[in-house]
Amino acid sequence: MRARRAFAIGTLRVTRWRLSGEVPASGILVGAPHTSQWDWVVMVLIAWANSARPQALIKHTYFKGLTGWVLRKTGGVPLDRENPGAAIRALLVEAQGDEPFLLAIAAEGTRGKGEYWKPGFYRIAQQTGLPISLGFVDGPTRTLGIGPTFHPTGDVRADMDFVRAFYADKQGIRPENRTEPRLREEDANP
Repeated sequence: MRARRAFAIGTLRVTRWRLSGEVPASGILVGAPHTSQWDWVVMVLIAWANSARPQALIKHTYFKGLTGWVLRKTGGVPLDRENPGAAIRALLVEAQGDEPFLLAIAAEGTRGKGEYWKPGFYRIAQQTGLPISLGFVDGPTRTLGIGPTFHPTGDVRADMDFVRAFYADKQGIRPENRTEPRLREEDANP
């Protein structure tokens, strides 16, 4: 683990990215804005610099050949978006265990600009009782890291107002691809 930590800190230093905050031992780690293919590398660097080993839900089609091997070795969990049930159920069982459990999710679900975030991070936190920590990438300031941690209250709009306030000044690597933090559930329950 020391070698990974040294590698991550050295890489961040050489590439002139600043690290902010600390990765919690357990919880749901939201990674946003998710605007670039480099976001996976960024998440790994944040985790390794903090001596953490989160799992991360990643679209199953990326798990082929050498890329799939690397993704699995660095905590990637294949997720078939058409049939996510089995992967999510297995993670929920693991989260209820005695060991620390850290799951990273790119809540935007895609690197392109969208209308809504995927609600999985919120639902998993509610089902497990785990807190949500807000991870971020901000290209203009070359800063990445972990922001505040909170427990979902069940008031989706209020919780997402908190999330929006935090991410208001975070742009990602490609700001034009940023999706505003909003869940469909907010519009369904005015």
